[in-house]
Amino acid sequence: MLTTLKTAYTDTRAADLAWALGREPLPALASLDLELTGAKMQLRLLGASHQVLLEEEQGSCSETVACIPGSSTPLPLGVAKRVGDWEYEFAARVEVLTPGSFAGRAQELLALVADHPQGLAGVFPGSPHAFTALLAQRCEGQVQWRTWHAYPQDGHLVATRTRVGVRVPTSQLSPSGV
Repeated sequence: MLTTLKTAYTDTRAADLAWALGREPLPALASLDLELTGAKMQLRLLGASHQVLLEEEQGSCSETVACIPGSSTPLPLGVAKRVGDWEYEFAARVEVLTPGSFAGRAQELLALVADHPQGLAGVFPGSPHAFTALLAQRCEGQVQWRTWHAYPQDGHLVATRTRVGVRVPTSQLSPSGV
C-alpha cells in the first residue's frame, strides 16, 4: 500500500533516528494491519518514521525507529535481545547515494512495497523521494520486517531489518548445537 502522508515536511536527517523497543503506540499517519500465521502485526508510519506492533500467543513486541525529541538511544547498527520467549534481532545500515542513484533506488523500493500485500509506504510532502517504507513476512517460524527511511536532501537511505522468533531451548537443538 502506497500513501501520501498528510503532514508538514520536517527537515530531519538519518542521524536523528533513534531506536526503541517496548514503546507504547504512537500517533500514526498511516497503518496496515496484518495476520501472518498466528501473528498479528500493525505496521505504522509515524510523523518521523516507523513503529511495528507485533502480538503472538507468546507475547507482544513493539519496535520504534523514529526521530524522537529527547531520545537518548541512537540508531544502533545491531541489537540481539531476549524479549520474553522471543529472540529479537535488529540491524541497521545507512547507504549514502548520489542524487541520480538515490532517485533510482527510491523508485525501486517504492515499487517493491507499493503493491505488496504485506507492505506499507508513505511519501512525505515536498519530495517524491522522501519516504518511509515497511515490508513484513513470516519465514521459518519467525516474523521478519524490513524498513527504509529516505532522506533525499542528504542522499541517505537508512535500511533496517528485524527478526522475531520463539527461542528454541538448548535441549531441543541437535547434538552439533545447530
